[in-house]
Amino acid sequence: MAGMKVGEEVFNVEVEGPENAPCLMLSNSLGTTMHMWDAQMPALTQRFRVIRYDARGHGKSVAEDGPYSIEQLARDALNILDALGVEKTHFMGLSMGGMVGMWLLTHARERIGKAVLCNTGAFMGAPDLWNTRIRAARNGQMESLVPQTIDRWFTKEFQEKSPDAVKRVAAMMRSTPPLGYASCCAAIRDMDQREAIRSISNPVLVIVGQHDPATPPSMGGLIAHSIKGARLIDLDAAHISNVEAEAAFTRAVVTFLTAPERAAAPPAEEKPAAAKRAGKKSAAKNQAAGKAPAKKAGKKAAKKAARKAAKKAVKKAPRKAAKKAGKAVARKAGKKAAKKSAKNTAKKAAKKPAKKAPAKKPAKKARKSAKKSGKKAKR
Repeated sequence: MAGMKVGEEVFNVEVEGPENAPCLMLSNSLGTTMHMWDAQMPALTQRFRVIRYDARGHGKSVAEDGPYSIEQLARDALNILDALGVEKTHFMGLSMGGMVGMWLLTHARERIGKAVLCNTGAFMGAPDLWNTRIRAARNGQMESLVPQTIDRWFTKEFQEKSPDAVKRVAAMMRSTPPLGYASCCAAIRDMDQREAIRSISNPVLVIVGQHDPATPPSMGGLIAHSIKGARLIDLDAAHISNVEAEAAFTRAVVTFLTAPERAAAPPAEEKPAAAKRAGKKSAAKNQAAGKAPAKKAGKKAAKKAARKAAKKAVKKAPRKAAKKAGKAVARKAGKKAAKKSAKNTAKKAAKKPAKKAPAKKPAKKARKSAKKSGKKAKR
């Protein structure tokens, strides 16, 4: 199968693998074709009915002038599934293909089983970068975009080690219709799925490249963090990780897709009425049951706080008492010392002999002296 008419448009579609196997749809990145998945096909077709296609604006699919939107690209995938009579499929997309996958998981989750979102982002930042690429493509400068794109897609080491693999991908970029490329750039530029992906309930594997400058690991981390139960793995690769880290990538994907699937809880808005009532009843029961533990926990916390306060007070009391006692002892000792000092001083003063008064001259001597003085006066 190649050119398949989907509505009034033609898409390049290939279906391979056992007819009775679970379906797996692959969606390519910006600037490539379905053949970006060639390295994974032998392993995937052993286990799955693989549906791969050239995204709108790429390869041999319709490439009218845009701009396009991620919703439009995702509805193309749904239309292809409808044309093939496929009700439900697993999904894997890289970069732009991963953005398509996120839209499907939030708007058509019942059509998707498990999903692998590779080297992608829910929001690609400022529009200037994309506007520059759009202008280059529309002005016939696609070739000028190839070298810088390849440097983002593959590490220097891989470019030197596997030049043939890099050339094959570069050839896909060169064959991309300029209007299709520019229109898909606009779809990526205008996308923001950061809030929407929080509602995803399907099993999801997020793959990031450790050396990816186009969609850094932090972008994949945000996606994995936003989707409940999502798994995250990082590979030693840049942007096109399925080519640069072929073996590790394929092994991770096959392991995830073939693992027993846990039933995902349907979103709240899609629960049947009975389930909603049961949910409300259960919530009320849990709320009532939660009061007793809460009360108990409150008492426990109060006791703990009281013990802590008492312990602190006990520690503080001896210090305070000691300080007070110290002051009292000091005052008492001072008083006692003062009394003792005064007493000793008094004793010492009492024992010390009084100063002798000058002795009186004998009367005889005094009379003699007076007589002598009288005689002198007569002369």
